[in-house]
Amino acid sequence: MSRPLVISDCDEVLLHMVTHFRDFLDEEHGIDFALDNGDWGKALSYQASGALVEPVDIWKYLNLFFDHEMDRQDPIRGAVESINTIAEQADVVILTNLLDERRDKRAEQLLRYGIQAPVYTNQGPKGPALAKILEERQPTKALFIDDLAQHHGSAAETVPHVTRLHLCGEPAIAPHIACGEKAGHAHARIDEWEHALPWILERLEE
Repeated sequence: MSRPLVISDCDEVLLHMVTHFRDFLDEEHGIDFALDNGDWGKALSYQASGALVEPVDIWKYLNLFFDHEMDRQDPIRGAVESINTIAEQADVVILTNLLDERRDKRAEQLLRYGIQAPVYTNQGPKGPALAKILEERQPTKALFIDDLAQHHGSAAETVPHVTRLHLCGEPAIAPHIACGEKAGHAHARIDEWEHALPWILERLEE
């Protein structure tokens, strides 16, 4: 029997990433990462010269982080308990923007913290990936959680019937990123799981 489906992002929704990436860049590569700058193309600079890190090199460092440093990541406050409470009322899957080869590693990482859920990997806007998941699973209703406004924009365009919650659980960047709700692409913006959980459960019960 089909159930509701919650599709959740991982980084900055379930697990801290960007602060650990900042520490990795500082400790291993002599790079400063200004978390209050929402434009990553201008946020990373070499400590020795002050020169900005080129976008192609940002991707290189991100790949190094996800290849070797994922063990640094730890749960957002309340995320594990909340997602497992949601799983009592709905199916839960994870949609994460990682290369496909890292899917199993992400699933193992989440399982270590007590989150057991199928993981879907994606590159680029998430709307088309959401559409494929919905076609595969045929839920009675669906709710999407992500920390980036652009993915809510993609979801609103591709699967407008899906309920969309913009949640960024990382306080270091939450005030500095565009808001999907203000853009009209998310139905709500709630950055703390203690407040997001009751909102989600209400939507599932409607």
